[in-house]
Amino acid sequence: MPRLITQLTRFALVGSIGLVIDVALFNLLRVTVLSPELVEEGPFIAKAISTSVAIVANWMGNRHWTFARERRGHLAREGVEFFIVSAGGMLIGLACLWVSHYALGFTSLLADNISSNVIGLALGTAFRFWGYRVWVFREVGEPVGEPVEARLRAPERPVAPAGFAPASRIQAISTVDDDARRHD
Repeated sequence: MPRLITQLTRFALVGSIGLVIDVALFNLLRVTVLSPELVEEGPFIAKAISTSVAIVANWMGNRHWTFARERRGHLAREGVEFFIVSAGGMLIGLACLWVSHYALGFTSLLADNISSNVIGLALGTAFRFWGYRVWVFREVGEPVGEPVEARLRAPERPVAPAGFAPASRIQAISTVDDDARRHD
């Protein structure tokens, strides 16, 4: 349990940095080059860009700090898995923004921030933490969906004495040819 609390704390700190990046870049783009007055889909595009930049920052922080003990040696595979989970979280935030801005007609800067950076971010963050923990940063050999703590609570298998091999594990028996050892 202490390890989970440590991970949650680190995840929150890394996420806070990502949040600052995401919100600042979203608002900068939203009020300048991607304002809805200039580009109809501007808020949606601004959110996709800002979240993508925050995802990169979060990957570095989570990989090297939050889940440093669980990270695997396959950088490319881990990166792809991280970005798949992060894209799922981003889609949750974009869906909240789309519903608010385009379906419900709440088009103010405040409404866009509440829908994408409060509601969407909270739902997306819960999804990302779960995905990172059970898929992306699980230990090598750990089954998908089974956290380390569950594996640690599993009962230990009995250890056989040295030199003892159960008959069920014997694959083949071969005779020893004493004549083969002689070098005449």
